[in-house]
Amino acid sequence: MKIAVDAMGGDFGPRVTVAGALRAAQDFGIDVFLVGVERIIKNELEKLHYDRAKCTIVDAPEAISMGEGIFSLRRKAKSSIRVGAQLVKDKLADGFVSTGNTAAVVYISRKVIGALQGVERPALALLVPTLRGMSLLIDVGASVDCRPGHLEQFAVMGRVFMESVLGLENPRIGLMSIGEEESKGNDLTREAYERLENSSLHFIGNVEGKDIYSGKADVIVCDGFTGNVVLKVSEGVVEALFHWARREVTRNLLAKVGFFLMKRNLKRLYKKVDYAEYGGAQLLGINGVCIIGHGRSNPQAVRSAVRMARDFVVHRVQERIQAEMAKLGGATHGAKA
Repeated sequence: MKIAVDAMGGDFGPRVTVAGALRAAQDFGIDVFLVGVERIIKNELEKLHYDRAKCTIVDAPEAISMGEGIFSLRRKAKSSIRVGAQLVKDKLADGFVSTGNTAAVVYISRKVIGALQGVERPALALLVPTLRGMSLLIDVGASVDCRPGHLEQFAVMGRVFMESVLGLENPRIGLMSIGEEESKGNDLTREAYERLENSSLHFIGNVEGKDIYSGKADVIVCDGFTGNVVLKVSEGVVEALFHWARREVTRNLLAKVGFFLMKRNLKRLYKKVDYAEYGGAQLLGINGVCIIGHGRSNPQAVRSAVRMARDFVVHRVQERIQAEMAKLGGATHGAKA
């Protein structure tokens, strides 16, 4: 198996992405393509011990910055993101991992790799820890302006993900809204509610923001604007809580003793909410495997993202999504007829 890694992506660039990709190659027995400026990648490789047979540099002389606008992407035909996506398109790589500009990765992946037949909008799906295990939040930023049919497709893709990757049979589908009642929400959520209720999915109704981490639903569906806000708020809350905890620990001797006694438990808690353990979000609905990691990813996060790409290939998630989209399209066509 070969996974292409955008070596120029993220806030820290090749210093982090190269090290993380090499760890993944060693730990998971796969080959990696390091896509980016060859000279810079070679400089990073010289600092590391690695199996040369497991690593190939693919030169991409251009890079897309984290804040670059989407309209400038067409001018950079040799960017690391475009070259990495092209490797998947040409079947030279089984998957693509990037911690770069999310909008750029989504846009280029859709243009270069293409969408699965019947999928109108791609969706970013992210696993989040809950009181009962894990839930999937979809979409967290790929498609901001959505129609009810898009949310129904997101729900189907989310179900396939949970069944294929986590082995969860017939997962519970919840629709993010401002209240549990069917009448709550805007036009989008009310119309999506009707579609989901009449589908073959295990739809449990609306869920609220407070339900995300309770485990009430296995898949939580929303438009990309809402999902991205939820994601960023969650990250901010976690950072603030651990900052407050560190500050309180230094206040007096008794607090320091308590921290020492609970240190092991706190480490386990932090690991549970640390995005580095999950790797990134999965771009569902395109005709290939693409994982988008956090811009602040460290080597561990890059390693986890490559592992996730490997798992997607092994479980043939995109193929299963394609099959379900064909069923959904047939059902919709029959209903219209």
